[in-house]
Amino acid sequence: MLGFLKKLFSDNSAELEAIINDGAYLVDVRTTGEFRSGSVKGAVNIPLNTLQSNLSKFKNKKNVVVFCASGMRSSQAKAILSRNGVPNVHNGGAWHKVNRLKK
Repeated sequence: MLGFLKKLFSDNSAELEAIINDGAYLVDVRTTGEFRSGSVKGAVNIPLNTLQSNLSKFKNKKNVVVFCASGMRSSQAKAILSRNGVPNVHNGGAWHKVNRLKK
């Protein structure tokens, strides 16, 4: 249990920063309106409720970083993508965090 909590709350910023700056496929899973109000440069908008119908967009991606407003929807997105065989999916959490880590 302690290992799970440590993993859940550990700060993986250095690892995530390396993945982002190595050219990860950046996916904002917020609504289109939220995306238009600001996002990470170079990110694509695939709202959470459309992920299932957009699985082809994830084919042959080395790393995928999903993010949203707080990390809740991106956590769900990671689970959906992993369940559908998309490898190397990382939950970036809040888009502001991903934006801060991107060089």
